[in-house]
Amino acid sequence: MNALKNRVQLIGNLGGKPELIILDSGKKLAKFSVATNETYKNSVGEKVTDTQWHNIVAWNKTAEIIENYLDKGSEVMIEGKLTSRSYENESGEKRYITEVICNEILMLGNK
Repeated sequence: MNALKNRVQLIGNLGGKPELIILDSGKKLAKFSVATNETYKNSVGEKVTDTQWHNIVAWNKTAEIIENYLDKGSEVMIEGKLTSRSYENESGEKRYITEVICNEILMLGNK
């Protein structure tokens, strides 16, 4: 049951080309966003689509796979854990961000 305490699974499409960063230590980091859609009917019967955007971070071998095989619009399934962190932007303001740290990725769709 421990593995279920902080687990996220998403199926969606990449919002843009993944950004690959190589750190001084040689580790690779891929950052990208995934859009998930939920469709429902509102109170007057109209079809409504709600799109949610998720920030994804992947490391090392997973980052290499993402760099080589994924692009804007690619459909993927992401499994990982939810994390929150803070940082200061250029003007010194403290910002907060929630990300999914990707442990596994499954490429869906045709290519």
